Amino acid sequence: MLNKLAKLRRQLPMLSKAHQTLEELKMLQGTSLAAANADRRYSLLEDYEFKVFSQWGEDGIIQYLASQAKLPSRSFIEFGIEDFSESNCRFLLMKDYWDGFVIDGSPDNIERLRQSYYFWRYPLQAECAFITTDNVCELLDRSGFDATVGILSIDVDGNDWHLLERLEHWQAAIIIVEYNGIFGNDRAVTVPYDPAFVRNGKHHSNLYYGASIAAFQYLLEPRGYILSGTNKTRSNAFFVHESSMTDAIPRLDQAKLGAGPLFRESRDASGTMTFLSKAARRQEIGHLPLVDVTTGTTTTVSAL
Repeated sequence: MLNKLAKLRRQLPMLSKAHQTLEELKMLQGTSLAAANADRRYSLLEDYEFKVFSQWGEDGIIQYLASQAKLPSRSFIEFGIEDFSESNCRFLLMKDYWDGFVIDGSPDNIERLRQSYYFWRYPLQAECAFITTDNVCELLDRSGFDATVGILSIDVDGNDWHLLERLEHWQAAIIIVEYNGIFGNDRAVTVPYDPAFVRNGKHHSNLYYGASIAAFQYLLEPRGYILSGTNKTRSNAFFVHESSMTDAIPRLDQAKLGAGPLFRESRDASGTMTFLSKAARRQEIGHLPLVDVTTGTTTTVSAL
């Protein structure tokens, strides 16, 4: 047993180098796709998708928006990153050398990021903090960035809408938010604010979190943001500030926004995946409360 462990330890540097080489190949492919997309004009933002380090096809969308929008700076802030290995802005950092500031609530995640082969090579700051409405502004101020950043990306699986509401003095050219398509596209609703919100702690299904896309529109449109589109899985929405819009950037026709999300991530109380879809997902969390952000009144998922 000890000999096997010693052998594995000797192989770790080689495995790490192989992993780095694979990521470099993915970078080359992504760079080629980004160059090709820059000259294409699609009516739907989702058609620019490709994946390098993002969860779905967000890398392609972000590359296109960054190449076409009028940017105040080449800086990004992203929170809810885990260890940043799979994230919205990592490809942007490593391909285009944007300045980055990232936040996650897990010390282990931040330590893994700081120990990664690429952390020291790029202009990236990493902060460990559990984000609440009380500390979010102070945390972002630690970035040292002006309040007019290039991209703000929020994915904390819970209080996303409430955190963004507090950031009214920050004006990113592009805002990326994860939304909960289970809540539908028409009602502007969010989970009630809880400073200790943890997604799987609120409900074992992992389906109860965040806000509807309409809630983000209600918040951001008065601040000058235009909904450009979503990813194909109907989980991330992309808003562009009117001062950064160009004719090359699509605007989403609300009638073309399909139901989502298209993936199936539900779990039972033991943590086993149950693969619920469509109406069954809403039924699973139907009794749980939501806040209508237009009125402040409380409703339930089943009442949507």
